[in-house]
Parts: sequence; structure tokens; C-alpha cells
Amino acid sequence: MVNVVIGAFYGDEGKGKIIDYLSKESKYAVRFSGGNNAGHTIEVDNHKYAFHLVPSGILNKNVKAIIGNGVVIDPKVLIEEINNLKENGYKVDNLYISNKAHLILPYHIELDEMQETIRKDKKIGTTKRGIGPAYCDKFERSGIRMEDFISKEFKTILKNNIENKNIIFKVYGFPEIDFDKVYKEYKEYAKIIKPYVCDTVTMLHKAIKNNEKILCEGAQATMLDIDFGSYPYVTSSNPTIGGAQTGTGIGAKYIDEVYGVIKAYSSKVGEGPFVTELKDEIGDKIRELGHEYGTTTKRPRRCGWLDIVALNYAIMINGLTGIAINHMDTIGKLDKIKLCVAYEYNGKREEYFSTNVDFLSKCTPIYEEFPGNFGDISKCKTFEELPINAQNYINRIEELTNTQVKFIGTGAGREDIIVR
Repeated sequence: MVNVVIGAFYGDEGKGKIIDYLSKESKYAVRFSGGNNAGHTIEVDNHKYAFHLVPSGILNKNVKAIIGNGVVIDPKVLIEEINNLKENGYKVDNLYISNKAHLILPYHIELDEMQETIRKDKKIGTTKRGIGPAYCDKFERSGIRMEDFISKEFKTILKNNIENKNIIFKVYGFPEIDFDKVYKEYKEYAKIIKPYVCDTVTMLHKAIKNNEKILCEGAQATMLDIDFGSYPYVTSSNPTIGGAQTGTGIGAKYIDEVYGVIKAYSSKVGEGPFVTELKDEIGDKIRELGHEYGTTTKRPRRCGWLDIVALNYAIMINGLTGIAINHMDTIGKLDKIKLCVAYEYNGKREEYFSTNVDFLSKCTPIYEEFPGNFGDISKCKTFEELPINAQNYINRIEELTNTQVKFIGTGAGREDIIVR
């Protein structure tokens, strides 16, 4: 059985909690896309673990955690995460890295910074972690894969790449990259990472043949997908269901459940249109109640009401079989809650989503209103134990999406979850 967990909006939906729960029943947890421009946070025994590259399923010690070929890896960040896990009692001998995964190197980070500087007021709002340039090299066929990184050829390939990148830096007046310095540093990283690198595609297909459960976890989310998101305000990979296949080597026929994770409200980091954004005291209150600051960047997130139009688009694109909704405890602290059920565009009601930036910038939300004040729901373990206001809100989401809400987050802790 292969299950997939996908962000249904703009990321930061709390996928880590759902992944952590599902990985308890899985033998493998596979990260399939993105890089260290994303983060999953899980709280265990009052200790918070922030994962940027390592699959968050690694906290379950019986799970084999795999960084798939669709991920771009900053070796320095990866080693920091491995060391953090070791310091907290995890052996990390259950971590595996695809030999086909691509590397992020210092020149990618410099290129990211340079490009955002050149864009000026038209910047995309990247995290400047080198993700986009690393994917550019991958598709331009000049990238360095893990199998190259740990081979004797690494020095030659790196030297050639740095020489080529330095031509670009010189043209734009940016400092050139020192090859000797980079090679000296990164050859040491290669020695540390080498024991984890293997053919993960073969490993996963052996697991499928043996009927072992596999959980695929994505970074970012549907509205940030390079093809299906609000281009150009997107990430550089496919965090949608297609990326789960190309980023792991697992074919469509093997996939069973596809869970889309949302919050009981919406949030977004970065530039671009956001139809339900609240630029008022309610938006500020949601941000503070939900601690809406980026795991990776610490940037304050833009907050607004839950958008059913966008959610139905995510359900359609990904073929979602179930929804996981987090932060019910957060939204329940408000007196009144709104749910966007349609848009108004040029004076007409519109229930179909478009990623066209001009369209979205001209849409205004049409809302239904619900009573809040859920009270403390952290101890609720069944749907029926939730207060009626919370049940009504979830029931309406299911009616509007024709999709069951199968997981309900009731608090920040690892065990604060209702499974239906």
C-alpha cells in the first residue's frame, strides 16, 4: 500500500502531524520533492523537531526514511539535521538518500540571491536557498547528483560548473565562487553523506512487492506547484501527485490513498494574489493564535479564511481521497468564522478556480458565516466529542467538496488528532 500526503494550499498546512501519524503504520516514509525551502514541524515530548530535508516520518524508529530523487539537497543543511537527530537520541541508521537526488551548491544560493536582486520590485519572494537554480541545472543537465557527489569525478564536475557560473557572476558584477574553498568543504560533506546514498527506487519496489506500507510526503503545496500553481509565484518543483511519482519512481497503479492537508483557515508566504487574505485585526489575530511564522524563514505568513474554491481545485488536480484539517483549535477561538464558497468576478459568481494571476487579483470572496467559540477541543478523540459548532463547520466543508475529512488536528501536540 502506498499513501501520499500533499499540501492542498500554499504550504505550511501542518503536513508533519499527519505524516507523523501515518508513518506509525508505514514501513517507509519518502520525501519526494522540494528542498530546504520548506519545513515540517513535529512536537514530541515538548520538544519541537523542524525538518527541512529529512522525512519527518524518521521520528518513528521502525520506519525507513528516504529522501527521494525529486528532492534537491543542500548537504550542509542535511548534515545539521542528521546531527540534531543524533543529539536527541536517534541513531539515523534508518535514513536513505536517492543516488539520483540533485545537490544544492553555494553557486545555486548566490544565483538565487542575484536573480531576486535583479527582479527588484517584481521579485518572486523565494527563500534564497538555491532551490530554483538547482532545479534549473537539473533540467539543463548540468546538475550534480548524489552518485556524482560521492564519486571520484566530483572534483572535475564541480570545477567545470563553478567556472561556468563564475562567467555569469562576473557579467552581473557579483563575487565569483572560490573553487578550492568549496571543494575543500564539500568533499568532507560527501564522506559523511556517502553511507546513506543508495538506489532507493529498487528499494521501494522491493517493498511494494513485499506488500509493505509506504508513505510519500511532499513539501510545499498545490498552489505552489510549478505547473498548477499561481505562476510565477510558485516553487520550482511539483508538490502535487505527479511529483510523488516522478520524485520516487513509484507508478500510479501502486498509489492507494491521497490525503490533502489544509488548515481550518488559509495562510500564504511570499508574493502573489491571495483571494481570502485578511489585512485587518482578524488576520492579525489568526496569525498570532496560529503562530503563523515560517518554519524555515521565520517570515510572518499572510492569513485569511478557508477557500473552498481553491480546495476543490486541489482535490481535482491531486485526486484527493481524503482531507486532513489542522488548527481547528485555533479557528475555534474566534467568535465567528467565515468560509469562502465562491468568488465574485466581473459581477458574476464563479465557483471554478484559475491560477491566472490577473483573474485572482480581480476576484472577491463570497462567504458563509459560522459561529465559533469551540472551547478546548484538545482532549476530543472522536468527531462526536467535538462541540456542535466545530462539527457543523467540518460537515459544511465535506458537503462543498464531496470529500471526507478523515483527520482533524485539535492542538499542537503529536497526539492532538482525531482520526475518522
